[in-house]
Amino acid sequence: MSSEPVRRPGGRTARIRAAVLAAVEAELLDRGFDALTVDSVAERAGVHRATVYRRWQDVGGLLADALDAGREDSWRPPDEGSLAADLTALNRDVLVHLTAPRSLSRALIVASFRSAVAAEALRRFLDDRYRRSHVVVTRAVARGEVPAATVPRWLLVAATAPLYHEILLLGGAVDDALAVRNAVQAARGAAAGAYAPD
Repeated sequence: MSSEPVRRPGGRTARIRAAVLAAVEAELLDRGFDALTVDSVAERAGVHRATVYRRWQDVGGLLADALDAGREDSWRPPDEGSLAADLTALNRDVLVHLTAPRSLSRALIVASFRSAVAAEALRRFLDDRYRRSHVVVTRAVARGEVPAATVPRWLLVAATAPLYHEILLLGGAVDDALAVRNAVQAARGAAAGAYAPD
């Protein structure tokens, strides 16, 4: 995965991009993926359709850029003092973003299943989030909670994946107890060396 920073356009280009991405988000939430078109986005954004086609090509390109924009924030996982608490905070963040009544995160993830370009952007976004969350495992190693050989990605996926599975694939009822339970179970497994190479 590239460690290069995400480049941010400036001036008029930045204003157009902001208007277009805001329109993508609004159209996706208001009308759904099937009604999302380059023309509807251009109209809502107040941008000529040729400009949108030239820069983003199609709906997949629009979705991909919306997902890539998510990597431009300053989010970092909080330090709650223990691995279980740190993982619980991560899971609660996932829970909030995926279960909100008008969840843009959920809408973008579901829409990305319909576009190869957007799916690749989703992978970049999640890779970035997991990379930023490696510090959770680094802190746990420093506190002596888990073996030094613990693989951050393995542990982080083990803690968070059940929420994505329940919410996005099964459509089940998910509450704070699930977020806490999966965090605690993953922390216990990590302490026992479950996420370190054999």
